Amino acid sequence: MPQLQLIEKTAHQPTVPEISDAESEAMARAVVNLFTKWSLSDAQATILLGGLSPRTWARWKTGSVGRVPRDLKARLSNLMGIHKALRIIFTDAKRGYKWISQNNNTFGGTSALDIMLAGELTDIMRVRRYLDSVRGG
Repeated sequence: MPQLQLIEKTAHQPTVPEISDAESEAMARAVVNLFTKWSLSDAQATILLGGLSPRTWARWKTGSVGRVPRDLKARLSNLMGIHKALRIIFTDAKRGYKWISQNNNTFGGTSALDIMLAGELTDIMRVRRYLDSVRGG
């Protein structure tokens, strides 16, 4: 019977650099402003942020972010990617802000916001992938 060989443990090297605390705080502040431009309600904001508590969202709006968990960092990163893609696609920023809530044939006649409000990170990523493909990214 063959013997099993011990394989030495190696340190995990992520393929994508980890988002620092300073970067996540900056993204959180930017998302507060972005959600205002998207005309989101507090309830919609907390859904897009993965079920963030209303109390924490209220703190974010005053500039007090605190610790941001890894999955929330991923949401923030994807939301910033959506914002960046819209700014590239639309020369008029207001059109980009409005696009998010307009019905779209690509999403079966519903809006990108409705897709994202399903609440999963993958829903946000779906919108980001679509926009990245449109902008050629």
